[in-house]
Amino acid sequence: MTDTQTSTHAAPDHGVRFGRMAPGIVVRDIERSLAFYRDVLGFTKTFQNGDPIGFMILKRDAAELHLNLQRDAVAGLHNVAHLMVDDVDALHARCQASGVRIIKGLRDKDFGLRAFVIADPDGNRIDVGQPL
Repeated sequence: MTDTQTSTHAAPDHGVRFGRMAPGIVVRDIERSLAFYRDVLGFTKTFQNGDPIGFMILKRDAAELHLNLQRDAVAGLHNVAHLMVDDVDALHARCQASGVRIIKGLRDKDFGLRAFVIADPDGNRIDVGQPL
């Protein structure tokens, strides 16, 4: 089975309902990351923990992101989060104007999304999309 295929078997009903899921990413400089997610993407800090701060929760609309400080963190080559938005073209233009590193350019995908991939200051990749 490929990544774009789904299983034809029904998932087992274990009786547990799931709520939101918030990705946690590691960053080398939590204040620099806060500035990026706040100033470029419009997130708001809703919680922080530690002295010095080692954990932070950011929210915008239904999206939530957890930042975890790890000074020797090395970003992978995979997407750490997928962000669905209602105007992907506007966010892409904002990212370009802000000098954000765009890993994959804005384009219509064959799986029904218009999408692009950005990197935060630590190189964490975020796939941004909107249904076609």
